[in-house]
Amino acid sequence: METNKKSLTRKDLLKSWLIWTFFSHSCYNYERLQALAFAHSMTPIIKKLYDKKEEVVAALKRHLVFFNTEPNVGSVIHGITIAMEEERANGAPISDEAITSVKTSLMGPLAGIGDTITQGILAPILIAFGVDLAKTGNLLGPVFYALLIGIAILGIAYFTFFQGYRLGKKAVEQILEGGLLKNVISGAGIMGATVIGALTAKFVSVSTPVILTVGQAQVKLQDDVFNKIMPGLLPLLLTLLVLRLLRRGNSPTKVMLWIVVIGIVGSLVKFF
Repeated sequence: METNKKSLTRKDLLKSWLIWTFFSHSCYNYERLQALAFAHSMTPIIKKLYDKKEEVVAALKRHLVFFNTEPNVGSVIHGITIAMEEERANGAPISDEAITSVKTSLMGPLAGIGDTITQGILAPILIAFGVDLAKTGNLLGPVFYALLIGIAILGIAYFTFFQGYRLGKKAVEQILEGGLLKNVISGAGIMGATVIGALTAKFVSVSTPVILTVGQAQVKLQDDVFNKIMPGLLPLLLTLLVLRLLRRGNSPTKVMLWIVVIGIVGSLVKFF
């Protein structure tokens, strides 16, 4: 029986990872979101593990259920699923429901972690470095960002995918036990908020040239009032105003248009 055991090679896994990494967002639909992309990434695995046409069809249908997650950190789900499919193909009592339940239980939490890491931490930090270079006229600014974000994302996706496969079903327990998931989300969220705050202070620039005449003295509104209260007060107030408008349901496009209009009017009346 051991000679008939079906096993996957690193080449099989790498092909599945490449398909998911480059095509995870290629075929969304409102009913099942990333389901087609997930099934697509599983095709080299399914063809290797199952010989009969009906088994291949059943396996593909098994992975056409609703699926949606952050594609890089979420790659761990693929690794776990592939490990479960391999065990099932070799006779382990793993049902369709067991495989689907693992996918559905992990896709939400991992989407939160992945979005926080890639969009809340990595992207803002690397954009800040790229913008600093670009502001000096250095063309390496956008190249620097594109190169580093690509390397970071591919590295995360590769690591999580293969770790998921190595750990298999045990990965689910390790991710969920001991409050690890909650701590990761909380820590990443705090770090992301810190980074966004630092970027706001660095790149949001608002000042006023208004000079008030009080008796025989002249008071520079920016230097003598706002900066004395708190340096960066106007940028902070603008940021908080934008945040409040967004939370009240205004679209980002509308808010940006308001900022442009206010900026133009303020410039014409010599207030900004």
